[in-house]
Amino acid sequence: MTEREPAASDFRVGSELVVRAIPGVPTVESGDDLSEIVVAAFDHAGIDLRDGDVIVLASKVVSRAEGCFVDLAKVAPDGRARALAEEVDKDPRLIELILRESLGISRKTKGALIVRHRLGFVSANAGIDASNAAPGNAPPDSGPWVLTLPQDPDASAAALRDTLGAQYSANIAVVITDSWGRPFRRGTVGFALGVAGLPAVWDRRGASDRHGRVLESTESAVADSIAAAADLVAGQADESRPLTLVRGLQFPRSLESSKALLRNPEDDLYA
Repeated sequence: MTEREPAASDFRVGSELVVRAIPGVPTVESGDDLSEIVVAAFDHAGIDLRDGDVIVLASKVVSRAEGCFVDLAKVAPDGRARALAEEVDKDPRLIELILRESLGISRKTKGALIVRHRLGFVSANAGIDASNAAPGNAPPDSGPWVLTLPQDPDASAAALRDTLGAQYSANIAVVITDSWGRPFRRGTVGFALGVAGLPAVWDRRGASDRHGRVLESTESAVADSIAAAADLVAGQADESRPLTLVRGLQFPRSLESSKALLRNPEDDLYA
């Protein structure tokens, strides 16, 4: 199929969508081949990928494979980080790392620093994760350890999409996800950190509703919706289900990345 930007009419969602967590993913370490791990998990589950399948991976396994481990004991906070750490009551070494991963500070409060991440979205603490964050070969006297987000999640998703698509001879997509808090809403939801192979945004403007009214502003965040659905079965605690299959969509191969989901900072009322 020739690569092109998708038209709104190319995207289809049927009346049924299958969202299935795939077991058997081991603890991923730096340098592991994620495509081999994913193929082994699907083989063990007896699944052959086919056109329209979306593979959803938690960002933590991507970060681990890409070696995004940081030993906070080796982070030297500067004066700004120390002042902010006292203000928000957090480890100054962590604040230093948050600042390195950020373009700017949006909000600050006790226990949290809301920043615009270097990838363009706004998040708490730059998405840095302290849960199960140590590498398997970490010296016993090291740490505490944290994981940063992947350096380029869109590129990571594209590489996986190309390898897995060739392996299964199928037009598939890959979405890399993380958990996200939202203004004025409790709890987190999954959102698309990296996207490859499907439209990140489904632009419905120009389509008509059931009464013939033309839609003027409707855009569906397809990749974020997929991430949120996968988040439900992947879990957030000790489930150990970082790999999910979403089946039931129809889409052309798209060149869009997660950047299509970003609002321009000057248009963002909450930045």
